Amino acid sequence: MSAGPLRAGDVVLLTREASPQFTRPLTVRVIRELTDRHPYAGWFWFEGYELNRRGAAVQQRELYALRAGVRWLSRANREVPAGRRSSVRPVPARAGTR
Repeated sequence: MSAGPLRAGDVVLLTREASPQFTRPLTVRVIRELTDRHPYAGWFWFEGYELNRRGAAVQQRELYALRAGVRWLSRANREVPAGRRSSVRPVPARAGTR
């Protein structure tokens, strides 16, 4: 998959291609790209959850990487199909009941 903006829910693999700091491959589920920082050209900051081998989040991290070195393992869904949208109806609250 080609380099581009990261979005919440994307799962990426970071290796030495992304930065020399990744001496062991790191799998990360993206929380958000940190666009308020101004890194060197081609580099960027983002927040994500480090994933273990089972895909469970083990640690939240802020990461600095070379965009061209990031490898996407999966992309988050970008839109909900029109037929699958559902509206949530408000439920009136009842005070003093259990």
